[in-house]
Amino acid sequence: MARTPLTSFEDIREEWEGLLSGSPVNTLFLTPQWQEVWWDTFANGKRMAGFYVRTADGVAAIASLARCGETLSFVGNQDTFDYNDFLVSPGYEAQFFDNLLGSFEEQGCNVLKLDSLIETSPTLAHLPELARQRGYTVEVEQEDVTAGTKLPPTWDEYLSSLSKKDRHELRRKFRRLEEGAKWRWYVVTGPEEVAGRIEDFIRLMGQSRKDKEEYLTPVRERFFHRITERMAQLGLVRLFFLEVDGQPAATSLCFDYAYSRLLYNSGYNPEYSYYSVGLLLNALCLQEAIERGLGYFDFLRGPEPYKRRLGGESRNLYRMVLRRS
Repeated sequence: MARTPLTSFEDIREEWEGLLSGSPVNTLFLTPQWQEVWWDTFANGKRMAGFYVRTADGVAAIASLARCGETLSFVGNQDTFDYNDFLVSPGYEAQFFDNLLGSFEEQGCNVLKLDSLIETSPTLAHLPELARQRGYTVEVEQEDVTAGTKLPPTWDEYLSSLSKKDRHELRRKFRRLEEGAKWRWYVVTGPEEVAGRIEDFIRLMGQSRKDKEEYLTPVRERFFHRITERMAQLGLVRLFFLEVDGQPAATSLCFDYAYSRLLYNSGYNPEYSYYSVGLLLNALCLQEAIERGLGYFDFLRGPEPYKRRLGGESRNLYRMVLRRS
């Protein structure tokens, strides 16, 4: 397998997208568009250090990597990527990971840091033993958790899948909102609509929790503007709002990709917390995903309790660090 340096996200876009669509780690975060927006926003001081490998059948693997000093890591970070990995055609794993270590050594790097690997990642299955055989020190540790739920064909079936307590609480909260306020919810999707409402999303996100307010640095706000613009151009954005008495009370930013809905982030105005507007809007996002025939609702990274109450099942995310001896 011949290695070719990856110098841009445009060089092999069509082949990249084809490889991703059949990958066991197919996720929005590994699309060339997501990676390109991230690179344009956050790459300060880094340089591209990845490669792809081509066989007679086409591109068989892609390693999207960044170099900072003597460390190689995935393009992306935990703040903006919930999942990360290499793209490798099934059956080429041994050859690819041998190529990966060869590239790492040729570049004279000492640390290979791989964040946000889902527990079923082929990288976790294939790379540690191969690296240890070549004398590397390998550390694998749990980084975080993620959660999601398979979606049944109907909302009633979904409700039946919840525990009796969670189902009762969800219905009770909807009744309280219905009886106590005039409310509505809606979704915006087009590039111009999304661009016109992303500031409302950012404002509600920052209001909802102190840690979210602190998270929203100018550069991350810029990323939200850029990524929603790019994903809306691809038809992947669903930006939800819930209004109470005519005022925006909650918002949820979702992306629909590969028959799944990803709940990327959300926020609400604490003045309306009595009505559990954040939880209810997320439930409505889930309901609308069922109505659109999607198969999975991904709550993404983090152990927040509401994910379990809405039926989310946890999976582990891992970090792998390789060091040359």
